[in-house]
Amino acid sequence: MLATRIVSALVMAPAALLAAWWGGYVFAVLAAVAAAVMAWEWHKMVAGRFGAAGMISAVAGAAAALGAVEVPHLSVLAVVAACLAGTALSPIHAERGRLWVGLGALYTGLPAVALVWLRQDGELGLLTLLWLLLLVWATDTGAYGAGRGLGGPLLMPRVSPKKTWAGLIGGVICAALVGAGIGLWLHGQLSFGLVAASGLLAVVAQAGDLMESWVKRRCGVKDSSTIIPGHGGVLDRLDGLLAAALAVAFAAWVSGQPVLAWHG
Repeated sequence: MLATRIVSALVMAPAALLAAWWGGYVFAVLAAVAAAVMAWEWHKMVAGRFGAAGMISAVAGAAAALGAVEVPHLSVLAVVAACLAGTALSPIHAERGRLWVGLGALYTGLPAVALVWLRQDGELGLLTLLWLLLLVWATDTGAYGAGRGLGGPLLMPRVSPKKTWAGLIGGVICAALVGAGIGLWLHGQLSFGLVAASGLLAVVAQAGDLMESWVKRRCGVKDSSTIIPGHGGVLDRLDGLLAAALAVAFAAWVSGQPVLAWHG
């Protein structure tokens, strides 16, 4: 299983990095495809089928990701409208509840818009996106290594039977190291603020991971799908990035400048 995970990661990571480097509609297309697939996975989990509400979420999420290149605010409104429409069109007897069905549009669409919007942010857009990707990958790697190597008390046993406090700490340390490297690259010196922000985002990313684990447990499934060998589904692979991307985008929107510029 570990070998399969590594091979899958070696195939996916270069494609993601290349699209991120290219930016514009190239990256937006990747985000759009991911949003559509995640919407399919979400609706298969919470509704048991990919019906009209799922189609609305998938189309709206993909269109919003593409639209975020030029009109991000309208893209956000499109995702919210898809959430409302999906809730209204879901069967009243839906096993997981109508609201759960509608929330799929927000859960999968908003992070896709956030990632494209962040990438469009001038000179810092690419570096912000690379920081996010490397941070989340480092968090996952550190959490996996520390959790397997050190073991210890479980973080939230009712949600995830494998995640430990040691894993959480390992993920935070690895993410902080990424922040240190980005700070040295960007400013030529260690930025303790960026190190702290990276560590905090590692917690956010792992919270996103736990959130998806809770949804899967609630729905009685092990993985969101089997589309990625060794990893499960796209939601399983991107759950931490979804949360971290929303957090960074919200912080940038509130402050009016890229997060990496806070330490310039």
